[in-house]
Amino acid sequence: MSADPAKKLAADRQPDQDKDRIREEAARWRAGQVQKAVARQPLRKERFVTHSDMEVPDLLTPADLEIDYERELGFPGQFPYTRGVQPTMYQGRLWTMRMFAGFGTPRQTNERFRYLLDQGQTGLSTAFDFPTLMGYDSDSPRSLGEVGMVGVAVDTLRDMEVLFDQIPLDKVTTSMTINGPAAVLLGFYIALADKRGIPRDKIGGTVQNDCLKEFIAQHAWVVPPRPAMRIVTDSIEFCANEVPRWNSVSISGYHIREAGATAAQELAFTIADGLEYVKWGVDRGLNVDQFAPRLSFFFDVHSDFFEEIAKFRAARRMWARLMKERFDPADPRSLMLRTHAQTAGVSLTAQQPYNNVARVALQALAAVLGGTQSLHTNSLDETYALPTEEAVTLALRTQQIIAEESGVANTIDPLAGSYFVESMTNRIEEDAMEYLRKIDELGGMVEAVERGYPQREIAASAYRLQQQIESGEKTIVGVNKYEQTDQPEIPMLRIDESIQKEQIENLAKVKAERDDAAVSRSLAAVAEACRSDRNVMPSIIDAARAYCTEQEICDVFRQVFGQHQDRPEF
Repeated sequence: MSADPAKKLAADRQPDQDKDRIREEAARWRAGQVQKAVARQPLRKERFVTHSDMEVPDLLTPADLEIDYERELGFPGQFPYTRGVQPTMYQGRLWTMRMFAGFGTPRQTNERFRYLLDQGQTGLSTAFDFPTLMGYDSDSPRSLGEVGMVGVAVDTLRDMEVLFDQIPLDKVTTSMTINGPAAVLLGFYIALADKRGIPRDKIGGTVQNDCLKEFIAQHAWVVPPRPAMRIVTDSIEFCANEVPRWNSVSISGYHIREAGATAAQELAFTIADGLEYVKWGVDRGLNVDQFAPRLSFFFDVHSDFFEEIAKFRAARRMWARLMKERFDPADPRSLMLRTHAQTAGVSLTAQQPYNNVARVALQALAAVLGGTQSLHTNSLDETYALPTEEAVTLALRTQQIIAEESGVANTIDPLAGSYFVESMTNRIEEDAMEYLRKIDELGGMVEAVERGYPQREIAASAYRLQQQIESGEKTIVGVNKYEQTDQPEIPMLRIDESIQKEQIENLAKVKAERDDAAVSRSLAAVAEACRSDRNVMPSIIDAARAYCTEQEICDVFRQVFGQHQDRPEF
């Protein structure tokens, strides 16, 4: 029997009538109770905004928000993945607690790795020193004073052997934060697995390998943008065929945000970078489902709690929709944005450093409520130096307390349906999509980077934020408000500069023991692969086995592809 048309029409009208009634009630509330309260006690600020300057409404109601549950939210593990990429999220498995570590020599970092694993860390994350990040060896004049200072020095496969001594590569996943020379360090790691007899399909991990964000934000490059993209695409293709458990690119918004981007800019430029890598892979002839499921992301987590949660939720929805629209993958995993997160290094203060413990705890909680798959928590002393064991343990314990004591991991996406969180999610997505439309107009992210578009946008945002901090419009506790003249002394990890001498001696020994003819042949093969359309990864792995150094291989890249010089922006 068909439904009564009159009853159906009345039911359709009811939600609109309810919203009209709520709007009228809200208007009376603001004109009445709110005005009386403000007369007694003026508002703290004329304007309430997020860290990224998004206007924050005083109150949101059902009348302010249209939510199409199936289209906008859905269920965890289902398109558009707003509520998470896994059906059970943390009820099934907690996020990976992956503390960033690396300093001094490979031997020293190996000791820190094994300490962290003993303390309950569930994955390794490797920080490299500046010479390694830039593709230079420890004995290069450019490396003077920098060897092992902000990360571990890795010059050859021998260093990789020491770095992962007694660590089972087939049981522990490893993340390597390196970009310009990423293909070389990935080659070292694969060569190490080969040498140990571990099948390539058994090793798992991530190499950051995000050349685009280097040109946008961090500036640790080896060659210009287009050849850098070619090398990244080679590594994507190689991993898809040979190392199926490896995430060949970790598309990084972290450094974009640390350079001064807003939350929407971080999201937009990171998603645009990811789409560009997919486009280059597809243009190479790869099926999108061969490699897209192994792309991962890396986001910053600032202190504006709800803005950060909304950013993660918007990121998943945007990636799923854009991948579906532009590449139409058959495998649903190609639509899933899986992400590592790190608390905001730029938010840490040297003033009153113990305040950083509270900042990191809030940021970590936001990352978890936002649905991250992996998390690094910064240590309280990182504005002074690399973290001590005590500080890094406290940072790890922060994650463990959130996981085991807070209860937030017991249910999935607990803030879904919040008028404010859903509104913020929509607004961040809308702002990010405006940037993506501009990038599309410019011809894609490589073209946008070459024209300096994202660089200018980030610089303007960073300048605006600094002005707000200096004027007191934005508060940094302990810096421009609640200052103290006395600063506590905290223990610091000091890197002995003698480690450069030790590292250079180790490198000299490797060079003396290796087969020079094999080195020459291997480097010539790398050069030949660069000049041809052959994938460079097999020749890099062969060069690693011959104990060619990182700089020797990177120098081949520089000779064949040329060097990049950043364009000035005013």
